[in-house]
Amino acid sequence: MLVPKKVKHRKWMKGRRKTRQIEVRGTRLAYGTFGLKATSSAWVNSRQIEAARRTITNSVKRAGKVFIRIFPDKPITERPPEVTMGGGKGSVDHYVFPVRPGRILFEMDGVTETQARAALRLAGFKLPLRTRFIKKD
Repeated sequence: MLVPKKVKHRKWMKGRRKTRQIEVRGTRLAYGTFGLKATSSAWVNSRQIEAARRTITNSVKRAGKVFIRIFPDKPITERPPEVTMGGGKGSVDHYVFPVRPGRILFEMDGVTETQARAALRLAGFKLPLRTRFIKKD
């Protein structure tokens, strides 16, 4: 699973989800010919990214190349169950990547369009947001 080796601050503030805001970085295909683009916003954790990656590689029988364009580096803290309020912030439980609409999540190269479309469609089902298949012009 994807976990950062080192972070500047161990615990972050939650922040506010800006659902109406559109992504400005990572919106164009950079490495592959086909891609999976987010059309809604969500927090994607490392387990979901790994599940989508495995689905893509298995559906194309390990042909071609897959590029992961997101990396979970935002720490999410959690308190143990049945613990009373107070006592400070909980420990880091997992890491997420906040996705906004327009972000490219995965890219593929070296496979046909029908194979890529089918693989990325299946990968989209593993993610907690709506996605769209795109290809390079």
